[in-house]
Amino acid sequence: MPALKFRVLLDSESKEEVFRDILINDGDSFETLYKTILTAFNFQGEQMASFYVSNEDWDKGHEITLMDMSFNEDDSAPSLMNNTMIRQHIEAPNQKLILVHDFLNMWIFLIELLGIEKNPVSMAQVVLKVGEAPDENSKGDIDNVDLQFTSEKMDANHYLEGFDDFDEDLDEYSEQEFDNIDDLDI
Repeated sequence: MPALKFRVLLDSESKEEVFRDILINDGDSFETLYKTILTAFNFQGEQMASFYVSNEDWDKGHEITLMDMSFNEDDSAPSLMNNTMIRQHIEAPNQKLILVHDFLNMWIFLIELLGIEKNPVSMAQVVLKVGEAPDENSKGDIDNVDLQFTSEKMDANHYLEGFDDFDEDLDEYSEQEFDNIDDLDI
């Protein structure tokens, strides 16, 4: 059972690159990889998440979810992290995966297989840290947004001015008989 070395890059608005290199056995589950990534970036993991098998263009492929949210309506139901081994979805030497954590705030991690180690590791581990991870709650933080509200009372009559004129235009056409809209003399 070899160990896989993945680079996990946090896709963020920061100009600074933030990534972690993780060493994990190919027989470990995606759930183990998910928990290792969250720990490496100091995230709590109290949100929904999914991995997507990807390709060279970072397109989303097969989904591997944290929890089963399907209704078993189609044949392409997503796999579950806890019972899907990583090796089941390694299709290329530089296999790419996408992890979406917290679908409301959309934390996206781009994951690429860097190499394969001959010897297994006793447990998944972070072998390299580059950059400071942002606070998990920093996205969508209402304190960071400058919102301006007005409490101006709206006058409905202002918005309906000229609306009745439309009815008069229709009256002239309502008396004509036609089979097709193209028959209207407009």
